[in-house]
Amino acid sequence: MANFLVGAALIFILINLYYFFTNKTYKKSYFSTALFLKLFFVLTGITISFAVLYYALSLQEVILVETITKKQPANHSFGNLLYFSGVTILSIGYGDLIPVGPARFFSLFEAAIGVLLPTAYFIKALDQSKQGKEK
Repeated sequence: MANFLVGAALIFILINLYYFFTNKTYKKSYFSTALFLKLFFVLTGITISFAVLYYALSLQEVILVETITKKQPANHSFGNLLYFSGVTILSIGYGDLIPVGPARFFSLFEAAIGVLLPTAYFIKALDQSKQGKEK
């Protein structure tokens, strides 16, 4: 039963993504599939790159802890570091993994990128829409 529900959920997600990305035009639409895909792949690449950076830092010292009071080190597997990187770039910050040492600076930088890149995307989409109306 669980496998069926997972499969159904994945199919539903794929159908929705297909519907979203098919070339439909609406009045006053600012969406650009090319820009969106560019943003998606850039954010994915940055997330993986920061995970590699965190991994390299974790080889030298503890960079993630589970609780700030006890400073209990978190498991520094690449999967955990990729998860931390994804949570950071999306500015979710669940608080289950807390950066310490040099990772604090890099996580702030990554979070700033995660906020600024989508903003730049929307500005670019609006600009392209205005240029299209002028032509």
